[in-house]
Amino acid sequence: MTNKTILKFGPVEHAEAGDLPGWIVVEGHPTMQTAVQHTTADGKVMSGTWRASPGTYHATYTDYEFVHMIAGRIIITPDGGTPVEVGPGDAFVVEADFKGTWKIIEPVTKHFVVRVG
Repeated sequence: MTNKTILKFGPVEHAEAGDLPGWIVVEGHPTMQTAVQHTTADGKVMSGTWRASPGTYHATYTDYEFVHMIAGRIIITPDGGTPVEVGPGDAFVVEADFKGTWKIIEPVTKHFVVRVG
């Protein structure tokens, strides 16, 4: 019997390389890969795995995101705000109106859930 209400993430086989909309490199030469592993039928929630190499992005969010860090270390600083360091095992949310920097200190792997709109 196939369970259609539970999806367990497997290995990332097909991640798209390229910076996300609203993410601008401001230091170094970071790269990112995003693998959307599930999208709800109505398209309003998507989840998957994201990887990034060291460097700094300025990010502008338009959607809410929940993150569970698998590996790596990031210092996230809201524009005009206090830096927050996150690492393996940490879970956090980024509100839809976030603007600030993501300084990737160590290569990152994270699971994400984004609510679109």
